[in-house]
Amino acid sequence: MNPIISLEDVQRSYGDPPVLACAGVTLQITPGELVAIVGPSGSGKSTLLNLIGSLDRPTAGIARIDGLDVNDLDDRSLSALRAHRIGFVFQQFHLAEGVTAVDNVADGLLYVGIPRGDRRRRAVAALERVGLGHRLDHRPNQLSGGERQRVAIARAVVGDPPLLLADEPTGNLDTASGTAIVDLLHELNRQGTTVVVITHDVGLAAQLPRRIAIRDGRIVGDSVGEEAVA
Repeated sequence: MNPIISLEDVQRSYGDPPVLACAGVTLQITPGELVAIVGPSGSGKSTLLNLIGSLDRPTAGIARIDGLDVNDLDDRSLSALRAHRIGFVFQQFHLAEGVTAVDNVADGLLYVGIPRGDRRRRAVAALERVGLGHRLDHRPNQLSGGERQRVAIARAVVGDPPLLLADEPTGNLDTASGTAIVDLLHELNRQGTTVVVITHDVGLAAQLPRRIAIRDGRIVGDSVGEEAVA
């Protein structure tokens, strides 16, 4: 099976003189995996997220996402890759406050050429998928933190992307809500979505079947074929 994420000695530097935020990462993630990339603040997690999500290009090395070399794509093609193949979930929910849950989710399809009525129909299905079929017309200020994160996840998966990237998805939630979100990520993965969670929380990482540890821009452990990394 071809990997959905393939990084070959990927580097990313910033500034002058250059500082390596990603210092030669080689990594493969196959379709259907549920993976945590875990490391402390400043370890390079966010840079790796940007590279995997095609939000940034490597300074050196090769980053292939769903078989496409990021450095071979122009900006329009990268935008299309993100719109059709990758869903993003962040610690901050990034919901429009005066807009209902169903319209927040439907807006996730604005840039993929789907008619408005079909966007709303698919948004309803996505909210039902994450257990919020009874909150369709609620606005964010009428929802709990866990429910708002579920709306954000529904928006990320409404287009059925094969890859979901979740950046600290439980960071703003209480323990019970965070556990429910982790359960939801497991369920989405069982339904066929490849899920990559970026986190500093080793407790969250321990709940996922594969854990990749990063420090100083380098991978320092991978639970595939090893003991679970701390």
